[in-house]
Amino acid sequence: MRIVIVSDAWLPQINGVVRTLQALVDELRAAGREVVLITPEQFRTVPCPTYPEIRLSLLPGRRVAALIEANQPCAIHVATEGPLGWAARNFCVRRKLPYTTAYHTRFPEYIRARFGLPLALSYAVVRRFHAAAQAVMVATQTVEDDLSGRGFRHIRRWTRGVDTKLFHPGRARIYDLPRPIFLTVGRVAVEKNIEAFLSLDLPGSKVVVGDGPQAEELKRRFPEVLFVGAKTGEDLAAHYAGADVFVFPSRTDTFGLVLLEAMACGVPVAAFPVPGPLDVLGTAPVGRLDSDLATAALGALTVSRDACRHHAEKFSWAASAQQFINNLAPLDSSAWAQ
Repeated sequence: MRIVIVSDAWLPQINGVVRTLQALVDELRAAGREVVLITPEQFRTVPCPTYPEIRLSLLPGRRVAALIEANQPCAIHVATEGPLGWAARNFCVRRKLPYTTAYHTRFPEYIRARFGLPLALSYAVVRRFHAAAQAVMVATQTVEDDLSGRGFRHIRRWTRGVDTKLFHPGRARIYDLPRPIFLTVGRVAVEKNIEAFLSLDLPGSKVVVGDGPQAEELKRRFPEVLFVGAKTGEDLAAHYAGADVFVFPSRTDTFGLVLLEAMACGVPVAAFPVPGPLDVLGTAPVGRLDSDLATAALGALTVSRDACRHHAEKFSWAASAQQFINNLAPLDSSAWAQ
């Protein structure tokens, strides 16, 4: 089975979408599926305004169509709503080919946070992007309910996993800082609401793992905070395991892969009671959700690290990949007959 996955988000970006797709591709290939990726690496790009780490592909329509045609896939998945995603979506609509999409990112909320554009307008554009898909994959029930209320159709579940071999509690603590240590991991950008965490009056120390367009500003404003930049692999896992509480200040994430990674390392979570944390934590005693983030952070200090690890072990990338496969819209070989 050959699957074409089209994504505007790809390396060298480090974010939840890229890491989810990397894990998915690894699982699919390990299971014997052939995966063809169409990403910005194959196109001329320009930096995204206000977010230069993201590269936007220039005039990709013809080449995206040619790449899909040349590979004659058994299924097409459009992962993102960027230039490549729109080009793939338009090709499939024009050729009347079934395809699937995923709702990874709450772009309307991000755009409102950055530019003040009304939600109704941006949701109308995003809804049009997904309207012709045979399945719109979402990670949680909360996101499904929200999108259903906004007129999205054909919504299917596609959960996430965590690498419990990489992310685990059995590591030497790496921080030589006053305890307790409150950690956050993610893009340092306005939509991640990191300032809400940095502004909290908490004992001990605060650490930020990640990079992004707001990093320099926040470093100047909060000189007492340790900013260590973006981390991956064993280094990232060590930073998680060295913390006492993982603070997740975002109000706009659809899931929050970092929540699972922190809990897999035995670190309890403090977050707002919003989509993402509500779904990932559920009713498990693995953190604190509170509209007062400081109350949540302090309350999480009493949570069992063993309980966090046990909860994270319920999420696997193998199960996630199988859900993805089940949601695909198979293409008949006659679709490529000339």
